[in-house]
Amino acid sequence: MTTLPSAPDEAGWDALLADDAALAPGVRTILARHGLAQEATERYDSGSLPVYAVGPRHVLKLFPPDEAEYAKTEARSLAAVQDALPIPTPRLIAADTQDGWPYLLMSRLHGERLVTAWPRLSMGERDRLATQLGEAVAALHAIGTTRLAGLGPDWDGFVAAQRQSAAQRQRDRRLPPEWVEQVDPFLARWMPPPAPRQVLLHTELMREHLMVDGGLPTGLFDFEPAMLGAPEYDFASFGLFVSCGDARFLRRALQAYGYAAHELDEALQCRLMAHALLHRYSNLRWYLERLPVPGATTLEALASHWWALAGSDA
Repeated sequence: MTTLPSAPDEAGWDALLADDAALAPGVRTILARHGLAQEATERYDSGSLPVYAVGPRHVLKLFPPDEAEYAKTEARSLAAVQDALPIPTPRLIAADTQDGWPYLLMSRLHGERLVTAWPRLSMGERDRLATQLGEAVAALHAIGTTRLAGLGPDWDGFVAAQRQSAAQRQRDRRLPPEWVEQVDPFLARWMPPPAPRQVLLHTELMREHLMVDGGLPTGLFDFEPAMLGAPEYDFASFGLFVSCGDARFLRRALQAYGYAAHELDEALQCRLMAHALLHRYSNLRWYLERLPVPGATTLEALASHWWALAGSDA
């Protein structure tokens, strides 16, 4: 008996992903398969995919049939990062399908999301967290990639395509024309050089994807968009969604990662802005709404604010 529904088009899939009642029979079938039928289940209120807390120890993530590659990417990435980082990541328990829907059953991380805990963290806790996160990203990027061959899109082809479409993608996302017209000239000036090495990238380092407990990092999750590519690509999202313009925090994280003090300069800021424009989910209009920069009129000015590095650690 089919327990998970199907849809004829993209709009139908979007509606199904938000319809807990339609997904419930399939969720129950999956949990029963893994001996978890009696566990309390609650859907998380964030994210684009259906993800459920299953009792105190498990998480279930569903992928629609047309996103099977993302499920494979997350499963491969979780296997690669297991026990390799100084902070926990979900342990993959099962990767299977139900009625054509791929799913992952994972261990549940403890703590609360950094996005909710951040306002309560002291300066000392933020300093310690910045250092620990910089070290964690360094460990992520040190993982051997031989067994990850073919993960995600080919980096060189991906960058070339993103560079070609960069201005149009921002136009499609309703970025004001005075900003759109700067995209191609900015990339001509600051396009990152070819990557000397390709590493495992999380690609969406955000406060929403980090868990903390008492100011200590207790988890990093959501590896579905992981890929192999240039290390600095990960710091595009880190600046926008973790440090969020906090120069002290970003500088400490970058130095813990391995950057020397003299490397923390305008060129780095502009390369990270370039990576943000090349990003798979780049949306400059949303970034401006989330982190407004009053008076800024150039992309260089945005880069110096969003990836701020100046100031004292005293």
